[in-house]
Amino acid sequence: MYYNELIPHLFRTEYSKIVAVLYHSFKLKHLEIAEDIASETFLKAAEVWGIKGVPENPTAWLYTVAKNKTKDYFKHDSVAEKQIKEALRSTDIETEPDFDFSNQNIADSQLAMIFSVSHPGNSAEAQICLALQILCGFSVEEIAGAFLTKPETIKKRLQRARTHLRDSNFQIKTLSEEQIKVRLDSVLKTLYLLFNEGYFSKTNNQLIRKDLCSEALRLTFILTENPLTDTGQTNALLALICFQSSRLDARTSDEGEVILFGEEISKYHLEATIAYWHTTPTDDNKWQHILQLYNQLVLIEYSPAIALNRTFAFFKVYGHEKGIPEAEKLDLNGDPYYHSLLGYIYADTDIDEAIRHYGKAVGLTKSRIEKQTLSKEIERLSGKKTAG
Repeated sequence: MYYNELIPHLFRTEYSKIVAVLYHSFKLKHLEIAEDIASETFLKAAEVWGIKGVPENPTAWLYTVAKNKTKDYFKHDSVAEKQIKEALRSTDIETEPDFDFSNQNIADSQLAMIFSVSHPGNSAEAQICLALQILCGFSVEEIAGAFLTKPETIKKRLQRARTHLRDSNFQIKTLSEEQIKVRLDSVLKTLYLLFNEGYFSKTNNQLIRKDLCSEALRLTFILTENPLTDTGQTNALLALICFQSSRLDARTSDEGEVILFGEEISKYHLEATIAYWHTTPTDDNKWQHILQLYNQLVLIEYSPAIALNRTFAFFKVYGHEKGIPEAEKLDLNGDPYYHSLLGYIYADTDIDEAIRHYGKAVGLTKSRIEKQTLSKEIERLSGKKTAG
């Protein structure tokens, strides 16, 4: 992998780890300091690797540079970090125990950061936006895609959230059991959106981004290892991610067993069960089961994406005659997936209408891969029309 391909990949996987460890270990005055050090580390990598080539262990190289840049920060900060600076003067950087990039400390730091960022002083949406940006490395555009809203709205939301953290002297602190329980929902939603972007990416011209899926799986699994966060919802989310991860390569699974979660029902339980049904061989009742699950899901948490998926299941059960008006009731004219769905439903009954909707979807989607797929379907239908 060339350095110009490797650096974006490592930025996605390592940037948030560097930020979390530095901020967690050194109690820096502002979160932005850790972010600046991490960003400077990757700029240094782009500069050096382009000239000297990629080092044998690029991840270790990044951690070493981040350590040295942190040491430089403390050396040049003459007032606010004076005590820490004095401590570092007498300690060799390579043996400094606080510079710990072990897997365990990275995991502890990331989870400590994500729970701390999920501050109840911010709205739930702002908490999740901030966590996606800081801990998951999402761009404003990626967060906007996850929330199905405009980038400008996300920018303002992030600005307000960061201002609140700064004004409240944000620090990573040991949280009480009650504080962890209050913040867990936001943390789970963040990990859910992280996995979703990896499973069906809307950016970077990649349909599947396995690094994001793996990171969401890793962090969710860590939550199940802590008694305070090892809840039914956490395990349901883990099951959902595991089910969907089994379909990353072929969208199918050799395992057809469903995991029973007990009496608690959450959106993650329902989506995990839906994922299970997608992995099973087709039978007469498959889509009825999926539709029933989506009927429950929209009552727990409505979103345009859930509504569109439910409508597809509805079409599979009831056919074109009822499926078309059910889809058109959603009236999501600015959503490419809405027009893709209508294109699919109309394809066997009204080719012109199908092509019209697929064309709208092509114009609305920002994904090059989706544009190609939709355009091929338009060509297929046009050829079918000509032949007919």
